[in-house]
Amino acid sequence: MLLTKVLPFLVGVNNGGVELILVKEQNGVQFTSTTLVAPAQTIPSGEEERETWGKKIDFLLSVIGFAVDLANVWRFPYLCYKNGGGAFLVPYLFFMVIAGMPLFYMELALGQYNREGAAGVWKICPIFKGVGFTVILISLYVGFYYNVIISWALFYLFSSFTRELPWVHCNNTWNSPNCSDWADNSSIGDIYKATPAQEYFERAVLHIQDSNGIGDLGRPRWQLTSCLAVVIILLYFSLWKGVKTSGKVVWITATMPYVVLTVLLLRGVTLPGAIDGIKAYLSVDFLRLCDAKVWIEAATQICFSLGVGFGVLIAFSSYNKFSNNCYRDAIITSSINSLTSFFSGFVVFSFLGYMSHKHNVALDKVARDGAGLVFVIYPEAIATLPGSSVWAVIFFIMLLTLGLDSAMGGMESVITGLIDEFKFLHKHRELFTLFIVVSTFLISLFCVTNGGMYVFTLLDHFAAGTSILFGVLIEAIGIAWFYGVDRFSDDIKEMIGHRPGRYWRLCWKFVSPCFLLFMVVISFATFNPPNYGSYMFPQWANLVGWCLAMSSMTMVPLYAIYKLCTLPGRFCDVSLLNQLYTKQAKDFFYLSLALVL
Repeated sequence: MLLTKVLPFLVGVNNGGVELILVKEQNGVQFTSTTLVAPAQTIPSGEEERETWGKKIDFLLSVIGFAVDLANVWRFPYLCYKNGGGAFLVPYLFFMVIAGMPLFYMELALGQYNREGAAGVWKICPIFKGVGFTVILISLYVGFYYNVIISWALFYLFSSFTRELPWVHCNNTWNSPNCSDWADNSSIGDIYKATPAQEYFERAVLHIQDSNGIGDLGRPRWQLTSCLAVVIILLYFSLWKGVKTSGKVVWITATMPYVVLTVLLLRGVTLPGAIDGIKAYLSVDFLRLCDAKVWIEAATQICFSLGVGFGVLIAFSSYNKFSNNCYRDAIITSSINSLTSFFSGFVVFSFLGYMSHKHNVALDKVARDGAGLVFVIYPEAIATLPGSSVWAVIFFIMLLTLGLDSAMGGMESVITGLIDEFKFLHKHRELFTLFIVVSTFLISLFCVTNGGMYVFTLLDHFAAGTSILFGVLIEAIGIAWFYGVDRFSDDIKEMIGHRPGRYWRLCWKFVSPCFLLFMVVISFATFNPPNYGSYMFPQWANLVGWCLAMSSMTMVPLYAIYKLCTLPGRFCDVSLLNQLYTKQAKDFFYLSLALVL
């Protein structure tokens, strides 16, 4: 007969771990088994355990949803068409590999290791904490006008629930004598003619005809104000409980655009002229690669399309588990972002080819980027389809979801960055989130006035242009040369079990900073004052714009000066210098001095 008896556990301590010894007696013979269990991590008194994503897919969808935004639809396809078609992919992928992916990987690793927002992560090198406040301010500024784009999409969505779309004819109360359909406009060739869709956007939605410029804004229009309020409410209830709620919302907002893009592509390729449009999109002109402007536009697109420098990637990754494979996440999400941009080009140019064929005009007459593509050209193309109202609803739902998860990311960067820096806000996240979204709403009201498009254009031009490039440059220098690539690589090894390869370390230390420095110089050298159509902004408006841009950039030197002044001892003390500078930082200083001389 088999007799088994289990004796009580014997517990010992072995090298800081807990050793569990199980003694089992079977038919008079004793068997022992031991298990070494690491002690549970304890949370220091006064600190709360950091929230984490409910599922890994929540994080991935949040990052993808933030990075894949409206610019993937209205910017990349046009750049590809304008700059040599398929040949444009050469500089685009080149800059993607040497700068885009390394910076994307760097921000994910930085946030995950330090488990803090954009400002708090700089506890690793406190003198650079100012760059954290720089990116927080930039994200806040972008929210002032980005939410307005979503409100436009919502306005169009509501307007699409009609038997006949309101931007089809010129017989509406908002139309001007210059309104003309495509056939008349192409035959006359009058630059002052406007299509019904163009007048609907400018005169019915924006009411820009009631403003003489940025100095004549008027009152907020109640229709757009109501749409903006709905957007703010959606954002608040997506963010108020942290990543536990936003991680569920992105299951809809991050996946819906792919469903709609696929449906629109299947419909678009069946239209006459669609194949010609796609051929124009993919046509290869390698001679365009000899033009420096093509390379500059590819580099610029990489900088802004991946979303580095907004603090969002740092904030999102700070809610990951410590051992999460951030390297794999960086490769997956950055690749999906670029593939989405390329895929959306097929959708856009199938409809642009259709418009070119339908109105018998050259493709370059209908191809454009920016708001004009998604609020003028695309709605006009949809209006000519059978069941146009249904297609319009589908299209504007896509725009709504594309905008919402990107806006959520920007606000999460601000909220996480500040509540991690000011710990007392942790217990009042709901109220602080309400404060942020309401403040954003109040500032955004300037963009929904009669002259709101002028404010929108000014913010778009200055809020996140040169300043975001400057912020990422300082961030890269701080990590690579002051904190040190070797130390940063050790941090990554602690998380994922192996150090980054030599390629990544070289990119972080040399290639990416040089690339970003080049982009900052180019940004200043090629600066052009903003304009909206034929309207040129007055000097005072440009001054306000530069003040906005400088307000974020100056956080870097201001905080550095503050940190130097508050450190004990004199600046010339050797001990103080050792606190401030690593060997890599000194090397960087001497290298910079040699370049200057």
